[in-house]
This record gives sequence, C-alpha cells and structure tokens, in this order.
Amino acid sequence: MQIAINLPNDFVNFQTAADIEKDMRLSYSLWLFKNARVTLAKAAELAGLDIYDFMTACKQNEVAVIDISKEELLEELAGMKSL
Repeated sequence: MQIAINLPNDFVNFQTAADIEKDMRLSYSLWLFKNARVTLAKAAELAGLDIYDFMTACKQNEVAVIDISKEELLEELAGMKSL
C-alpha cells in the first residue's frame, strides 16, 4: 500500500524524499510498537531495520522494548527460582 501526504515545502526542503520516507517509516513503526499494534520484529521490518537497530531507535526515542513492571519481573524471577 502506498500513502501520499502533502507537506509544506519549508518542512521538506532540507531533506531528500528518501530521507523523509525513512524518518516517517521509523516514526510510524515506533508508534505502532509503542501502542502494541505490532511486534518488535514487525516494527523493525516496517522501519527497514534489523531488530537490534530498531531496539536502539526505541531507546533513543524512549520507547520501552520490555514492557513489564518491577512487580511483574519479581514475580517472574520468583517463579523461576521454584523450578
């Protein structure tokens, strides 16, 4: 699917169309992942990055890669100790 949007020239004159597409893909991928609409792997694929580079982008944009609370983590660890 292709989606076209109109952007004012003064917002895009300093970047190439390819750079804008790359930035928009990354931004949308981060949004989808942050809102639990896609998996980490699918978001990375949409962004055109491998998983590790996408995880780096998540960190740079303050998007949690592991969405678990401290309490949930402690419960998981306690469960693992009983094995």
